[in-house]
Amino acid sequence: MLKSLILPLIVSSLISAIGSLDLSLSGKIGYRAVCYYLATTICAVILGIIVVTIVHPGRGDSESIARAGISRNVTTVDTLMDLFRNMFPPNLVQACIQQYRTLLLAPLKGTGDIHTWTMSHEYVSGTNILGLVVFSTALGISLGKMGSSAEPLITFFQGMSGAMMTITNWVIWFSPVGVFFLVSSKILEMESFSVVIGQLGMYFMTVLFGLSLHGFIVLPIMFLIVTRKSPFRYLTNMGQALATAFGTASSSATLPVAISCLEDKNHIDSRVARFVMPIGATINMDGTALYEAVAAIFIAQVRGISLSLGSLVAVSITATAASIGAAGIPQAGLVTMVMVLDTVGLPAEDVTLIIAVDWLLDRFRTTINVMGDSLGAGIVNHLSKGEL
Repeated sequence: MLKSLILPLIVSSLISAIGSLDLSLSGKIGYRAVCYYLATTICAVILGIIVVTIVHPGRGDSESIARAGISRNVTTVDTLMDLFRNMFPPNLVQACIQQYRTLLLAPLKGTGDIHTWTMSHEYVSGTNILGLVVFSTALGISLGKMGSSAEPLITFFQGMSGAMMTITNWVIWFSPVGVFFLVSSKILEMESFSVVIGQLGMYFMTVLFGLSLHGFIVLPIMFLIVTRKSPFRYLTNMGQALATAFGTASSSATLPVAISCLEDKNHIDSRVARFVMPIGATINMDGTALYEAVAAIFIAQVRGISLSLGSLVAVSITATAASIGAAGIPQAGLVTMVMVLDTVGLPAEDVTLIIAVDWLLDRFRTTINVMGDSLGAGIVNHLSKGEL
């Protein structure tokens, strides 16, 4: 139900929010939001690297870890270029249901270097949220420039946005049941609990510890310093959105609930909430950035590869870029994980080492992603109060 609301909600919210804002103000709000996103993502990556280096969960051998699933052949450059390609979809209707993806085809005789493979592309199912966000932002800015002649269209999108929020409030009544069954089904799918204990258990606890530090200490302190308000009361009001994030493992699917909580319980200006949150769900992935840094270094530790300072810097930069490139859908981080491994020279198939516990970690990091976006909306709202 929530996923069906994502598309109309993102488009209508962004267009109506930007179209009804003073253009100079929408630029300032966007600037403040992006500065906050960059600051928190960099903090998350550095924290992840420090935690995984101190705890060193990769002791032991890789044979003791059960492998599962398959990985996709992809290079870092292709992943980043696909990100840019998806920002400007050739067909908006297609962007609602498909994303562009570069495809590397192995030659018939031997595999050779992946960079010499034949390049092709394909469209895979999944909403191209980044492309729709870029288009909606551009349309919103153009409506803001048009003045009174754009009012009928802005009124239409405001009405649509309001209707989506009303439907969201209906769906929220079902969310506890939905979350319960989503998590239960995943627990039943687990082949064995023994895999989760041991070496993978150490990795799991390391990521969880890093996420907890970032979500419950770093982000709230930033919020407290800027707004001088209690971050924990603010987060308590976001409880419904955080539970939905944990159940759906998708920051995009949580958007309707998160915007509803921000406006109704935390009294954030609707123009800020509807502008900042869709963009945050697309590019601000603190939990994913932290997890990718930890996972790459963990796999290097398991393989017995010691990383130099230069490699750690490369991991932090790539993890930041990868988190921006990760779609707001379940386990999107696994795809971008390949490019982080590529940076350190580890094979793509090593992603399978961590798949056994990824479904559960995905839920925790999505919760931190939504928490970061929500606190960011509060900070941006506070800084923009005078102009709003």
